[in-house]
This record gives sequence, structure tokens and C-alpha cells, in this order.
Amino acid sequence: MKKDNELSEELRKVARKGGTEAPFSGKYVGSHEKGVYKCAICDTELFSSNTKFDSKTGWPSFTEPTNLENIEFRTDSNHGMNRTEVVCKKCNAHLGHVFDDGPEESGGKRYCINSVCLELEKKDQIPYCARIDL
Repeated sequence: MKKDNELSEELRKVARKGGTEAPFSGKYVGSHEKGVYKCAICDTELFSSNTKFDSKTGWPSFTEPTNLENIEFRTDSNHGMNRTEVVCKKCNAHLGHVFDDGPEESGGKRYCINSVCLELEKKDQIPYCARIDL
């Protein structure tokens, strides 16, 4: 797990201070690479590329996490809005928010996650025995 003094300024701003990266600026917004998205701080598995979709919102969007046990939901009423914050359960990193406007055929959820909080472990880097039908 990375220590706070090892984090980039942007990652610290978003993950530790609840900030948001600028829309369409993140490295994974338009990515179509296959693999598993992990927490950029503690390496916990969070999302699969199989559940990633283009929400046209400017941030990587997913229909569901790979394991609900790895994330925590919190009420966020900052900026005059009532939202549900998504946090990494292991390291307490702010990841983004979840909304109820995702693809209906996939459960209706849109996990809107900041790219800076993610690291993609590409399919060819994952040991065969640990792959989840990517």
C-alpha cells in the first residue's frame, strides 16, 4: 500500500480530499483494454473491464464492482447535491460516486470513478488461474 506522501498531487487531491478530476481528462475514460481495475493506492480489485461502458460523462463508468466487499458506500451531500460516494474499503480512498442512471439491462447502476484512483491490470498481466472471464 502506498503511503500518502508517495501519492501524486492529483491522486492525493481526489482520493484523500474527495476531489474530482476534470471530465474527459483521465487515462481510462476512452480505454477499451481488457483487465481488472484496481485501487491506485492499495491494489485492491475494484472493477472489471467487462462492466465498463461509455456513459459520455467524462469519467470511466462501470455497471458493478467485481466484489461489493471491496467498496463502501457513504452519503455525500457536498456541493448542494445528495449523492452516494464510492470508497475503497481497504484504504478509505474516495473513488467517485454511484448513480441510478446506468444501463437498465445491467442493473441500472453507473459507478462513475476517477481514473486517477485506478490502475488497470491488463488481461495479459493477470495469472491465468486468477482471471475472471475477461
